[in-house]
Amino acid sequence: MLPAQQLHDLNAPLVADHEANYHHLGDQLNRRGAAGAASVVAQLRQFQVAIPSWALGTGGTRFGRFPGGGEPRSLEEKIADVALLHQLNGSSNAISLHIPWDIPTDVAGTRQQLAAAGLRIDSINSNTFQDQPGQAQTYKFGSLASTDAAVRAQAVQHNIECLGYGQQLGAQVHTVWLADGSNFPGQQHFRGAYQRTQESLTAIYEALSSDWTLLIEYKPYEPNFYSMVIPDWGTSYALCQALGQQAQVLVDLGHHLPNTNIEQIAGRLQHFGRLGGFHFNGSMYGDDDLTTGSIKPFQLFLIFNELVDSAQDATVHNPAVAYMIDASHNTKDPLEDLLQSTDNILTAYAKALLVDRPALQAAQAANDAALAEDLLRDAFLTDVRPLVAEAYRQSGGALRPVAAYRQATHRAGLIAQRGRHALATGL
Repeated sequence: MLPAQQLHDLNAPLVADHEANYHHLGDQLNRRGAAGAASVVAQLRQFQVAIPSWALGTGGTRFGRFPGGGEPRSLEEKIADVALLHQLNGSSNAISLHIPWDIPTDVAGTRQQLAAAGLRIDSINSNTFQDQPGQAQTYKFGSLASTDAAVRAQAVQHNIECLGYGQQLGAQVHTVWLADGSNFPGQQHFRGAYQRTQESLTAIYEALSSDWTLLIEYKPYEPNFYSMVIPDWGTSYALCQALGQQAQVLVDLGHHLPNTNIEQIAGRLQHFGRLGGFHFNGSMYGDDDLTTGSIKPFQLFLIFNELVDSAQDATVHNPAVAYMIDASHNTKDPLEDLLQSTDNILTAYAKALLVDRPALQAAQAANDAALAEDLLRDAFLTDVRPLVAEAYRQSGGALRPVAAYRQATHRAGLIAQRGRHALATGL
């Protein structure tokens, strides 16, 4: 983390311009009758998005990986990196772990490090899409959906072990994403694969503590390309319905076919009370795992419009949503990318908070399509960067997190400490 005085000095040259911009925007919002600047900032400060341990290093693709140096080689170093992110933006107070990549070797020490940095473990993610050294059974043809009972038992046991690690570290969310599926017609019996998956998930669900949530993620393709056992939100929802109230659907922005109306999915799942988790990233074609909001900022805003609308509707009874960034960085400095993603997420959220909801509902009731669209565009086109920066400042962070990170030459320090060829554990 950066010394407090260094962070103060990095902010100092920016304060005058920031205050002028913030007060100017506040006056504009007051004249428009929109939500007040202070109210929006308060809600931005409360919003937290978890950082995945595997996004702290270079992810790469199946064609290559280009490490930038200074990557975290242990769980302790990953926590240190997230602590820096949270110091800079005040919005990243949780880390999501992947097992077996992040098995704690010193539980007491890990909990102490988390507490000292003001962090917590957001969720535990299982891994049945890779074979591990010494593993008795292979997941080549599936895990929870495998036709081999021994493989299914191994996968179920791995997930239960993940619950144990999570309990040791104070987590209360377990995420299951299955790579199970098929590549060729006739390879897999669709109904049989679904039934085996449901039975396997039931065994995991029964091992949950009463205060835990099981998130079931879906994906239409990859690594299998003819079929996936859990390809869409409807399948995930059906599994949750079969399991019980502690099972919720996890939506990942990149886990959809091109041009899917993800904002409608978010609204529908909240209406059902089944939206448990949301993973942010950016994509052009599929699961590209790029910077959140870098390609489709309007879509990100529309998604937040649905999230905010449901949050402000007393008739919607959806549990608290576990938000996380799920991205892979092969070009940018991973920490810069995560700071950018968080900034874009908060920007979209701030704009959604500015939507004139009574006017929008009236336009919708009157079937006034043009007015309804204009109301959304008015909020989307508002430059809310002063609101986001003020939220950073009030949280003790940097007015411009990426610029502060660069000016502090933090990556150079990590390279000196960890080595130019240090590789992050995980993908």
